[in-house]
Amino acid sequence: MKTSKLFILSIVCVLSLFITSPVVAYDQPAVNLGFTSFLDGGPPAGPGLYFTEYLQFYSADKLADGPPNAEVDVFVSLNQLINQSDQPVLFGGKWGLDVILPIVSLDSSHPAVPDNGTGIGDLLIGPYLQWDPIMGDKGPVFMQRVELQMIFPTGEYDQTKALNPGSNFFSFNPYWAATLFVTPKLTTSWRLHYLWNAKNDDPFPLGVRDTQAGQAIHGNFAVAYEVVPKKLRLGLNGYFMNQIGNSQADGSDTPAKEKVFAIGPGAIFSLSQDTHIFFNTYFESQAENRPEGDRYLLRIVHHF
Repeated sequence: MKTSKLFILSIVCVLSLFITSPVVAYDQPAVNLGFTSFLDGGPPAGPGLYFTEYLQFYSADKLADGPPNAEVDVFVSLNQLINQSDQPVLFGGKWGLDVILPIVSLDSSHPAVPDNGTGIGDLLIGPYLQWDPIMGDKGPVFMQRVELQMIFPTGEYDQTKALNPGSNFFSFNPYWAATLFVTPKLTTSWRLHYLWNAKNDDPFPLGVRDTQAGQAIHGNFAVAYEVVPKKLRLGLNGYFMNQIGNSQADGSDTPAKEKVFAIGPGAIFSLSQDTHIFFNTYFESQAENRPEGDRYLLRIVHHF
């Protein structure tokens, strides 16, 4: 299979949930690259119901290892509900449930990469355990969470389009998130994911009956400093993705793997203990077998 055909196959489900772009020969689902950042290890206001709105714009003018002069622009709205209980169920962790429904708008400039316009993306459901913060003399020291995220193929999908809001296959994407308070003002946070994908039985028509994206690891990281007490934190945020397993077409391994790294500035502005606004920017580099571009995020979190 020629490289140009492999690239088209790779972007069958380029952006659905957390808007990323896949790789040559790999139809990876969209996952959380940069959607979460500062203070990720715990909810900002304890147990209860949270609503989060994510608005992200991604623009790639370089398709590494793909066709030249191709560009992709994507706008995503993620609508998230989180219910955090106050009931410990396992090793002191308190149960919670995370549900996300995305709306995705796709715009491709290359005729060989047709897009499916705007539609509903794949539904994400994740049961999780959240541990209470470990406290020190001057406040919290460490907080963490483990979530068993699942991405269900409920989004809009058209086999004749290379770019779709939905992926057309199930993915398992668990993670560990944590925040360390180096000092009461200085924090570092991370979220580490593992990704496994089921088969796509109706891939973009390139002469194969089915495809299966390879296993991957990806993560977000951030460092923030409180410059205005209880109001404003400034810092750096970034992400990475590294495919560790071969993808398959009709059961045979394909050689290329996806890789990307991004970093940029960010901020959190707290209107109150219950309402927070995040601004994040990311500039990608070191991309292999995937688009490379810039990402801009506005995130609003409210605790009821």
